[in-house]
Amino acid sequence: MARKSALKRTLVTFFVALVTFALFSTFFNPTTVTNSSSKLDDTAFSLNSAKTASVFRLKSNSFGGNSLVKVYVYDLPTRFTYGVIEQHSLARGGRPVDDVTTLKYPGHQHMSEWYLYSDLMRPQSERVGSPVARVSDPEEADLFFVPFFSSLSLIVNPIRPPGTTDASEKPVYSDDENQDALVEWLEQQEYWERNYGRDHVFVASDPNALHRVIDRVKSSVLLVSDFGRLRPDQGSIIKDVVIPYSHRIRVYDGDVGLDNRNTLLFFMGNRYRKEGGKIRDILFQILENEKDVIVKHGAQSRESRRVASQGMHTSKFCLHPAGDTPSACRLFDAIVSLCIPVIVSDNIELPFEDTIDYRKTAIFVETAAAIRPGYLVSALRAVTPDRILEYQKELEEVKRYFQYGEPDGTVNEIWRQVSKKLPLIKLMINREKRLVRMDSDCSCLCTNRTAISSNL
Repeated sequence: MARKSALKRTLVTFFVALVTFALFSTFFNPTTVTNSSSKLDDTAFSLNSAKTASVFRLKSNSFGGNSLVKVYVYDLPTRFTYGVIEQHSLARGGRPVDDVTTLKYPGHQHMSEWYLYSDLMRPQSERVGSPVARVSDPEEADLFFVPFFSSLSLIVNPIRPPGTTDASEKPVYSDDENQDALVEWLEQQEYWERNYGRDHVFVASDPNALHRVIDRVKSSVLLVSDFGRLRPDQGSIIKDVVIPYSHRIRVYDGDVGLDNRNTLLFFMGNRYRKEGGKIRDILFQILENEKDVIVKHGAQSRESRRVASQGMHTSKFCLHPAGDTPSACRLFDAIVSLCIPVIVSDNIELPFEDTIDYRKTAIFVETAAAIRPGYLVSALRAVTPDRILEYQKELEEVKRYFQYGEPDGTVNEIWRQVSKKLPLIKLMINREKRLVRMDSDCSCLCTNRTAISSNL
């Protein structure tokens, strides 16, 4: 009897430990996975108890094994959405229309704001694989999406060559005024004030987007191309999401291989840039006379994109020097061309690095080494054909992450990245509610010198 009692206690202890382990694992399982079964269903432990298995399934659903993050899309005044498209059209000679929602968003490298907005406006049944779901009731929302077309707003007024217009003439449209008006509108909204905007999401792909009001929205999740124009208290990899530029050249639809790639290294873009982009002029001087290397100066235009497509599709390597900020659209053009990116940008941040190991898809060269005459070309010539094919195969695997129009491409991956910020957002919201708010410059996880707030 003593042996049976001891055996019974041992089995009960083992059973309780097993269930505790399973519940613990479920709790810490990522909450944004979709289109796949709960990992608990594939557990290596074989359990005979149907009751225990049902507990596993219950906890998996409760803690979000397949749950969608709920997003509320603000119904902004038209001036911040389709009104920006209308103003962009009018500034370029377009005619007024009765219904601005019929206007087409213009193509440019910062189109992410349009793709994300239009994705959320589609019926949920068409949003296959998305980790977020749009809700109509803000009380149900985990996150709030602010669909201001900030990058398009920045370029509404076209750049005019010097001497073509009266310098004193005030443009009809003001991006600064629209930014101010947007934040004033938001600050009147209950859900903005409730959590200080921390659970709100803005797209600011152009490095200068939202420049006027960035300090008023810096606690929110910012979707940015890089942090080149942001101070550490305004943006960081911890609270924000790095997103790719929208590629502007034709996607390469050929096979992996070297037969049609006779150019060693290709680059086409603006030669003269400000700040960190000054490296471009130096690289031009070093590379422009090298054999099997093509470097061309060219701005965005239909013809430039055609030439760039041809050049990237027939080159083994594509140069990616820093622009005015660390990143530029050429990187993503290269990826969808299966042209191995050669990144010369010491401070670059890259999209989706928890999913993509860029060491397998790109070559990184320190700026100091790249500007040594002969170094870059010699290093690239030393890469074996087999190694080039390995890079190309990896690029083929990941290029869907950089195609906004793909059904399970860039848009879904951005939403996955945003969803992963939710635990941090909730942590900061709850934390701030118990603290005396004294540090106005702490937008992210940094040392907070405030004191505990009394509930009395």
